[in-house]
Amino acid sequence: MNVRPATSPAELPGMTTEQLRERFVVGGLFVPGEVTTLYTHEDRMVIGGAVPLEGAPLTLETADPLRSTFFCERRELGIVAVAGSGAVDVDGERFAMDHHDVLYVGMGAREVVFHAGAGEETAFYLVSSTAHVTHPTVLVRDVDADATRAGITSLEPGSVWNTMPCHLHDRRTEVYLYLGLPADARVIHLMGEPDRTRNLVLADREAVISPSWSVHFGAGTRNYAFVWAMAGENQAFTDMDVVPVTALR
Repeated sequence: MNVRPATSPAELPGMTTEQLRERFVVGGLFVPGEVTTLYTHEDRMVIGGAVPLEGAPLTLETADPLRSTFFCERRELGIVAVAGSGAVDVDGERFAMDHHDVLYVGMGAREVVFHAGAGEETAFYLVSSTAHVTHPTVLVRDVDADATRAGITSLEPGSVWNTMPCHLHDRRTEVYLYLGLPADARVIHLMGEPDRTRNLVLADREAVISPSWSVHFGAGTRNYAFVWAMAGENQAFTDMDVVPVTALR
């Protein structure tokens, strides 16, 4: 499990493009036959990817930075099927998942196992935050989901902007995972304080960490999808401070 520190906005003006990417951009999450995880000190979030191979399931293990005997001992977990179909076993109960289905796993689940579907790549995106109460494990299918609650946004052809008008929310961290981009396409993601923005160029299946003090919006060279996940003190999606476009610098 890789670990990244939290960042003060005062650090940004002196950071190079490489330093910005090392701190905020997360690539290489989806490795065939592996579970890959990253721990950020921004609201203690963990993100990761699991790519099981057919006939070779993968188990989500704990890691030393968590100081726990199993991954969900003090954490809740969201699992998104970002490629293909497959299944996830949670303490022996199997949940079949199709593309863009979301599985919520409550704190206290001891064993999480990922299974590949037949004949195509199966990839799961993982997002976790600390928890202090247990909720039931629930599967939310893409066809039944409230799109705002599910946290997946798919842009229509001809649409390229996301998260407009942009905003801040001082009580939560967000992570965006960009999906559905061909090899020759990119998303220009803007971050930083509203009057001192910086840009990051992101490819397919790259994630970006957005601290609570940072704007987080972007535009692509074509339409795409993204998974947004949040953790922090506030509980309402609408708890945000909108930044007028004319105030951006």
